[in-house]
Amino acid sequence: MLIAPGAAIAVLGAGSPAFAADPVPTESAAPIETAPPEEPDLVEGGVGEGQAPPPEDAFPTGKPPKDGTNAQPCEPGWRWESTAKYKDYHKGVGAQQANYNGTSRVARSEFISEVTGEVGIASSVSVKVSGSVLMAEIEGEYNVELSAKLTAKLGNKIAVDTPSKYTTYAAYGVYRLKSAGYRQYLYANCTRGAKTTATVYTPRRVGWAIWEKK
Repeated sequence: MLIAPGAAIAVLGAGSPAFAADPVPTESAAPIETAPPEEPDLVEGGVGEGQAPPPEDAFPTGKPPKDGTNAQPCEPGWRWESTAKYKDYHKGVGAQQANYNGTSRVARSEFISEVTGEVGIASSVSVKVSGSVLMAEIEGEYNVELSAKLTAKLGNKIAVDTPSKYTTYAAYGVYRLKSAGYRQYLYANCTRGAKTTATVYTPRRVGWAIWEKK
């Protein structure tokens, strides 16, 4: 880590997203925020493969469609329907870092990722649908590219300017798109079960979150 005279290094708590593409050259700088990234309460890996259907008596029976499609059985399984798209949220991998500039001049702070780690899909509740079904629905609805998981790698670097008497904080990890929707079970007779709403966070890109405080 590059430290100006009088600077000190510390590992501190959370930080607010500021995008920097992966990989990032040491001479590059990311936009700097003033608040740490939010840490929502999530179920990491809250998707399911081959989830069993719910008990039929726990859901309304429903009525067959009037357009004749009930004559052709549906493929039973969990479905996901998107209802809203929000911003990207940062999930850090490894310890967050900090550099204090105790000089009277602007100093250059360099941060290096210290571990390798994967970040996957997370949700406010278990959505039961598979990751592929979930991503296909969100990508099709909002014209975005997503991944079931992304890897933040050891050794990635970023360098930013730290103003005099300020502390720059940095966290390396994965930005995940926040969206909302509901899960619903589709039965073979094409009737549908009850809806359960959820918020999901789907990996979108790897990068740094950078913020600073005086």
